[in-house]
Amino acid sequence: MSILDKILESKKEEIKNLKKKFSASSFEGMELFSGHKISFIERTKNNKSISLICEIKKASPSKGIIRNDFNYRQVAEIYFRNDIEAVSVLTDKIFFQGDIIYLREIAENKKAPLLRKDFIIDELQVYESKANGADLILLISEVLSKTQINEFTDIANRIGLDVLLEVHSEDQLEKINFDMNYLIGINNRNLKDFSVSLGTTSRLRKLIPPNVFVVSESGISNHADVLFLKNTGVNALLVGESIMTEKGIENKIREFKKWCSSTEGV
Repeated sequence: MSILDKILESKKEEIKNLKKKFSASSFEGMELFSGHKISFIERTKNNKSISLICEIKKASPSKGIIRNDFNYRQVAEIYFRNDIEAVSVLTDKIFFQGDIIYLREIAENKKAPLLRKDFIIDELQVYESKANGADLILLISEVLSKTQINEFTDIANRIGLDVLLEVHSEDQLEKINFDMNYLIGINNRNLKDFSVSLGTTSRLRKLIPPNVFVVSESGISNHADVLFLKNTGVNALLVGESIMTEKGIENKIREFKKWCSSTEGV
């Protein structure tokens, strides 16, 4: 059984427990559900530079603990202070040591769009995301059918969430209605063996309509990586481990922002 299979089995059990405690209507009654959405699309539409999404991530199945002195509120404040276009929050407990509580507490004082990053395989998780302060959610094409992608995207849009739809390979593109899913993440990490190649973004970007907003995710750590991805025509980068492993997070963010600048050579 692959790591992905294990994650999905665990997630099914988690959703069973979630359904015992909550319903869509109970989530709709929560305070943050009716809170103001900060639109990622609106925030980035006039950017000439590549936009930057920074992640709050304590651990991963492939690397184990990434950051021992993990203070998610403090990290979020550093991201906000440096005017990051969006903040990604890992909420999976078992494999990434995240928590939905992290998202909710950061949302209480958010100054940028919040992306809930998890393995969403049930519509109730879409409502849960909104009720805990998310502005957009990650949907992973590899673990969803075409019907599920359309249904979850429709629900998200109806309740005031944007969707970042993630792909990892060419065979997932046929599932996508680009009129509905116009915000696409290309994950450079292979979900089966967790190997990473920036070539995934280079290959897949050519197959996605040019008017679609594309985010490159995973394996981005230095100036050369950013320059390579600039040449692929992506609109944004999602960076996690290479920032979270740094002792001086703020300095690393400033480096990335400089590399993403339109004045940096290609």
